[in-house]
Amino acid sequence: MEEANATSISEFLLLGLSEDPEQQYLLFIFFLTMYLLTGLGNLLIITAIATDSRLHTPMYFFLANLAFVDICFTSTTVPKMLANHVTGSRAIPYAGCLTQMFFFIWLAGTDSFLLTAMAYDRYAAICHPLQYLASVTPRLCSLLVVASWMAALGNALTHTLLLTRLSFCTHNRVPHFFCDLSPLLKLACSDTFLNNVMVYTVGALPIITPFVGILGSYTRIFAAVLKIPSAGGKRKAFSTCGSHLSVVSLFYGTLIGVYFSPTSSHTAQKDTAAAVMYTVVTPMLNPFIYSLRNSDMKGALGALVGWRPALRQ
Repeated sequence: MEEANATSISEFLLLGLSEDPEQQYLLFIFFLTMYLLTGLGNLLIITAIATDSRLHTPMYFFLANLAFVDICFTSTTVPKMLANHVTGSRAIPYAGCLTQMFFFIWLAGTDSFLLTAMAYDRYAAICHPLQYLASVTPRLCSLLVVASWMAALGNALTHTLLLTRLSFCTHNRVPHFFCDLSPLLKLACSDTFLNNVMVYTVGALPIITPFVGILGSYTRIFAAVLKIPSAGGKRKAFSTCGSHLSVVSLFYGTLIGVYFSPTSSHTAQKDTAAAVMYTVVTPMLNPFIYSLRNSDMKGALGALVGWRPALRQ
C-alpha cells in the first residue's frame, strides 16, 4: 500500500540554471542566441550540401545527417527551458518528462554513432584512398546512418521503460534544466540497482564503443599522415583531425564525466555545466568546426547566400 501511494507524482519541477531573476534574464538571452545560431548554422550546412552536387560524397552525407541530429538534439531541451523562463513555470508533466528524456538519450546516442561513422569515413579516405570509392558506397553510408538511429533507439527505450517501473515520492524537484536520467534516478524512492546496472552496461555501448572506435580510427589516420612527404599536406590533415577530435573530446568527455564517474563525485552544478557543453555548445560549434574551415563547404555556402567570391577561394 505504501508503494502504491508513492507513485502519486504527476509532474516534476525543473529548477533550471539559476533562481536569480537577473541571471535568468541573461541566461534566456544567452541560450536563445545559441539555439538560433545552432539552428541557422546547421540548416545552412544541410541546405548547402543538398544543393551543391560537388558535396554529394560520403563525408558530407554524414555531415548533413549530423547537422540534422544536432538540430533535433538541441530542440529536445532548450525550447522547454526558454519557455520556462517566459512563463515563469518550471513544471513538466510526468509523461512529458519521460518523453524528453527518451528523445535526449536517443539523439545523443545517434550523435555518438554518427561521429564514429565520420571517423571511419576519414580513415578509409586517408589510409586506403585507392579502395575508398569501392568500399564506402552510398549503400554502406545509408546502412551506417540507419544503424546509428536504430542502435540508439534501443538504448533509449531500455532506459525509459526501466524508469517507468520506479516509484517517486514527494520529491519532484529536478536540479537541472531538462529531464535527465541521472537526476531522475536520484529522486526515485524505490530500488534503482537495475537501472544503474543498465547505465553502466547497455548505456555504455553508445558512448564507450564509438569513442574507442574513433580513437582507433584516428590512431591509424595519424600514422598515415606522418608518412605524407608534403609539410603542407601534413598540416592540413592534422588541422582537420585536430578540429574533429576537439569536438569529440568535448562531447564524450562531458558525457563520460556525468554518466560514468563515481556518483560520490557528482554535484548538481557540475552535472548541469557539463550538460550545457554537450547539449548546447557542441551542436552550435559543429557547423564551424566541421564545415566553415573546409574550402568546399565555404564555396557551397558562398554560392547559397550569393557571395560569389567565396567560390574562388
